[in-house]
Amino acid sequence: MAEEESKSFSVELSEKGGIENKGFVQNEALNEKECNASSQEEILETCAVGINSAAVQNQDCEVLKPFAGMPKEVLLKFSGQARYRVTREILFWLIIASTPVLVGATIAIVAVSPKCLGWWQASPIYQIYPRSFKDTNKDGNGDLKGIQEKLDHIMYLNIKTIWITSVYKSPLKDFGYGVEDFRDVDPMFGTMRDFENLIAAIHDKGLKVIMDLIPNHTSDKHSWFQLSRNRTGKYADYYIWHDCAHTDGTITPPNNWVSVYGNSSWQYDEERKQCYFHQFGKEQPDLNFRNSAVQEEIHDIIKFWLGKGIDGFSINAVKFLLEATHLRNEPQVNKSQNPESISAYSELYHDFTTTQVGMHDIVRSFRHTLDEFSVEPGRYRFMGTEANNLENIEATMMYYGTSFIQESDFPFNFYLINMENFSGNSIFETVSLWMKNMPKGKWPNWAVGDPSTARITSRIGKEYTNVINMLLLTLLGTPTIYYGEEIGMENIATENVSEGLINSNPLRKKSPMQWNGNLHAGFSEGNISWLPVNLDYQNVNVEVQKTQPNSTLNLYRELNLLRNNELPIHRGWMCYIWNDSNVFVYLRELDGLDTVFIMVLNFGQESITDLKAVVSELPSEATIRLSTNFSNTGKVVNTKTIKTEKGEGIVLEYKTRKTVHTTEAFQGKCFVAEKACYSSALNILYMHC
Repeated sequence: MAEEESKSFSVELSEKGGIENKGFVQNEALNEKECNASSQEEILETCAVGINSAAVQNQDCEVLKPFAGMPKEVLLKFSGQARYRVTREILFWLIIASTPVLVGATIAIVAVSPKCLGWWQASPIYQIYPRSFKDTNKDGNGDLKGIQEKLDHIMYLNIKTIWITSVYKSPLKDFGYGVEDFRDVDPMFGTMRDFENLIAAIHDKGLKVIMDLIPNHTSDKHSWFQLSRNRTGKYADYYIWHDCAHTDGTITPPNNWVSVYGNSSWQYDEERKQCYFHQFGKEQPDLNFRNSAVQEEIHDIIKFWLGKGIDGFSINAVKFLLEATHLRNEPQVNKSQNPESISAYSELYHDFTTTQVGMHDIVRSFRHTLDEFSVEPGRYRFMGTEANNLENIEATMMYYGTSFIQESDFPFNFYLINMENFSGNSIFETVSLWMKNMPKGKWPNWAVGDPSTARITSRIGKEYTNVINMLLLTLLGTPTIYYGEEIGMENIATENVSEGLINSNPLRKKSPMQWNGNLHAGFSEGNISWLPVNLDYQNVNVEVQKTQPNSTLNLYRELNLLRNNELPIHRGWMCYIWNDSNVFVYLRELDGLDTVFIMVLNFGQESITDLKAVVSELPSEATIRLSTNFSNTGKVVNTKTIKTEKGEGIVLEYKTRKTVHTTEAFQGKCFVAEKACYSSALNILYMHC
């Protein structure tokens, strides 16, 4: 059979008049020296591989050339020739030589590259109170499906992180902050399936989500408390119980400790015949964090929600986690006050009920649990702490941890929220207070609204709404926005709400989100709403403001785009330039970039500021990149006479190679968190400037 195939192949070659090159045609012919007897013998031998010798014995010196599909024996004949062997060796040694160069270059780039901003640093955080965001089942209460339905609004704002306040099953005595079941969703908001669908939808859009964790206390309806009242097993010591005198309906508490909401923080329980301790409402008994079993319960709860896909937590009321065991009376603020008359939280120094030794160890243990879920690339789990130590900035900064031991990514900053008087000077002092005390290398954050305070528009006036948003989105750090601030929503007027509702909690003054001009501002299609909408909803709503180029909504969106797209604002230096009773002026710049931005924000009356006199390196003219008055955007202004109206904010842009933060005059006035420098030659960021 093989002989017949050989003959057939020989006949085919004879008909073609020689050996055909089927690929990789070589144009150059072998010279005569290559056709001597010995090479001819080699060629004939080569040609004869698998071919009847009769097919080639009458041919002239024919050259066998590489062809596609050549057998191994033919390939080996060519691979040994100098032209192929030398080329192959050159390529081999080039690869060997270049490998360490590439590895070294990669290591060098990694070594000098700054740390990328985390997702919790790169985007503002949008805080949602679910009950007031969007109602989908027409019962008048917002729900989880409503948040999912409105995710495109978050995308429209160019925001990547959502903060959902408490949705745990709760009697709602304190708007969901007294939890009955840490592993379930309150039926008002939906089901656990609704929650899981919401998390999946959020992640599908490339967004992140954090939620509240309230470890300090539970509801008195919680099963742990019911078992503790009965002294059942390990639960007997889950709460803080102490003997207290109870005669003829009169309770004598163990000490003078006062609840945040006023009156004694001890409540007598008829079933256990003891008093339990509560830092907040009497329906919210404090957990005993000196019991390791309680700590383990909270860690398991953290793991449960991380397993559901949550990207992080805001841990509520952390400074209250531990109390002194000696139960001594706390010192009075007014020494001459009758001790029997003390009933308000502000009348005592809370030396024994807040920030006790060991509390930070507990918070760090929460961080450790979150780190266990952060090993997967791109799945870092965020932890923020709500401490609210307004009277002690050093105590607040301790929640950052140390350079060796990380605690929270940042403690939430309530200093702007709690400001009573707004002016250029007071804004500067508040911003400077945080930046001067923040540990080196840590990341700041800012907020002007939250569930427990009046809306910023109602506190300082609607004429300052836009300039406040400009401040938040151009400062160094992560801004947090409370739902509705992006359209300038105000508190509900007192005449719209019954007195019993309006006076009970600041949250009652915040109407549901205003989506359009329809019934209930588009919040609900039902006949009722748990709170009435504001009377201004026909004009102050998302749908209307999307169509208005100069609206609060579109300004917010443009400011966020500016923050995201401009490196100096995203992660550059911040330098204080000027402040007075009217204006606060600061600068944002990045080493290696010639684009510089100056924010001139008016929190007082009409003002004219000479920036050239303050920064001598400033050019004589600058361009208004963005203004709260859209008609001014794009104008060129004289830097010696920057005019701002009441409540106006402008972002100036100019070009220069001279940095302000390196000048002697501004030493101590400039701050940077995640330091980075820009190389225009390589188009990369690097650390060592």
